[in-house]
Amino acid sequence: MADDQDDQFLTTDEVLGYLHVNLRTVYRLIKAGKLPAVRVGRQWRFRKADINAWLEQRERTAAENSDGHRPRVLIVDDDDVARELLADAFESGPYDVEAVPDGAAALDRLTDGRYDLMITDLKMSGMDGLSVIREARLRTTGMPIIVVTGFSTEASAIEAINLGVCGYLTKPFRKPRVLAAAARALGRQSPRVEARV
Repeated sequence: MADDQDDQFLTTDEVLGYLHVNLRTVYRLIKAGKLPAVRVGRQWRFRKADINAWLEQRERTAAENSDGHRPRVLIVDDDDVARELLADAFESGPYDVEAVPDGAAALDRLTDGRYDLMITDLKMSGMDGLSVIREARLRTTGMPIIVVTGFSTEASAIEAINLGVCGYLTKPFRKPRVLAAAARALGRQSPRVEARV
């Protein structure tokens, strides 16, 4: 069922925040006819439903143009609801998803198999997210990692970025934002660190 907010229009500034891209990228996408936009006077307006459809189409196209490999995503979050929401977001796209409730289970999975992307919370019982990231870096140095957390501080954001995460998002998260961060992390768009504290 479509989100009622999908019928709303966004300004250029709102689209920059929604997609986490710069102004030049937005103008290039408009000019290439890839990002639907309407000119209102001297300003551009973007229908949220069009942007969401464009993001989903881009994900499908990227999957079709790849070598047939569906990226494997490991989700680590001790909050059942957040874990299920993240898993649902990725399962709707071209991903193979595995979700685990804690850091120890995540490290077991990393030992047993190869993943293309890890998404982790920071504040978890037992091993916290930063410890999971540190250990994951010892096992799979090149795997992109995105933090999605409800307990963000400037110190944790800086430490996560120093550990090489390629995305840092705060809860509550929006599906398009997480999927856009994942696409960038997997090299489907130029990667850029996102820190939203």
